[in-house]
Parts: sequence; C-alpha cells; structure tokens
Amino acid sequence: MLVLSLAVLLAAGAVQESHPAPASPPAGVGLVIHEADTMVRQPPPHNGTGMSTAYRISDVAPNRSMEFRKRVMHPGSSIGLHVIAHDEVYHVVSGEGDVTSDGVTTRMKAGDTAYLYDGGNVGITQVGEADLVLIIAYPLARRTD
Repeated sequence: MLVLSLAVLLAAGAVQESHPAPASPPAGVGLVIHEADTMVRQPPPHNGTGMSTAYRISDVAPNRSMEFRKRVMHPGSSIGLHVIAHDEVYHVVSGEGDVTSDGVTTRMKAGDTAYLYDGGNVGITQVGEADLVLIIAYPLARRTD
C-alpha cells in the first residue's frame, strides 16, 4: 500500500510540473527591441482623452503571442472604459492614476500593478502634475503572422 501511495504522489508531482505546449513554434531566436524605435505620439485608445506617447514594443516581434507596451499618459489624459477579452496587466512605472475595473476605482502609484480579468470593463486616468508611465501586457488570441 505504501508503494502504491508513493507512486500516486510521484505521478501527481509529474503532472503538476508539466507545462502546456506553446500555441505554435517560435519564429526563431529572441530579439532586442529599442523602445525609441517604437514611439508614437497619439490620443489614448478606447475614446480616451488628452494625449499620450505610446511605445508599441511588441509590434515589431514576428510570430508573437502577446502584447507588451509602454504608454506615457500626459496630464489630463485617460484610456477610456472598455471591455477586455483577455486578462490584462497595467504596471505603474511612475506618476499616479486612477484605474477603474467594473465600477470600482483605485488610485495607483509607482510600483503598483493592476491585474484585470477577461470580461472586465476597465480604464485608467492620469492624475496629478506628473506623467503616468505604464507598462501594459496581455495575451493575443493567437500568434501573429
């Protein structure tokens, strides 16, 4: 009985250690992207207000399965409320902002991270005098071509 119990525990441990296979093979070796090469000055998305500077970092990576971006929200700007179709992460590098998720608004400052869930109605507003600098990451539904 002890041998059977040990075998079950070992098998369970092996299952927990396995990782799912990637959606498709990678494009090749990794690459280094210089954020300055990806900078675009534009209004924030989702009917947001004001102006922002977007660093669409992952856009240059072929065959990618996620988005990774930096966005500088200038004073008075916001990313409008929008329903997301995936989990999404907003990480504050500097400045302050109010993140809203399904009607609940929370102040964020440097070092804070909002983990937002699939189906949530979310948005963020810059507050104060300093730019709000965000890192934004989320998975794509499928790899890009």
